Amino acid sequence: MSYNNFNIKYKDHFILFVELKDKVIFESELSRNNIVYHIDDNQSTLDNTTRYFLLNDNKASIDEIIINNGIVANTGSTHMADFNDQKKVMRLYGLIAAAIALIIILITLFED
Repeated sequence: MSYNNFNIKYKDHFILFVELKDKVIFESELSRNNIVYHIDDNQSTLDNTTRYFLLNDNKASIDEIIINNGIVANTGSTHMADFNDQKKVMRLYGLIAAAIALIIILITLFED
């Protein structure tokens, strides 16, 4: 199915925000399941999401796609960050802090 189905906006629809990292998987699953959708091309991409207009009739199928593929998506205007991505960053910060602490301890031990 094409993403250029502007008429969805005039039918009973909902808006879904999908993170850019999941865009290709989400769109391929929508096409594979013959789900009609429209992408808002005029949307700002500052929050790394893509806004999709989807028919309410397809809500159950879309929920299944999101759950089965681990896609990060939300329907609100507030962006919910992916916790797994944040966990990786926090782990990196922890390793850097531990390395700096270890260097400071080694310097104080071997200082004359």
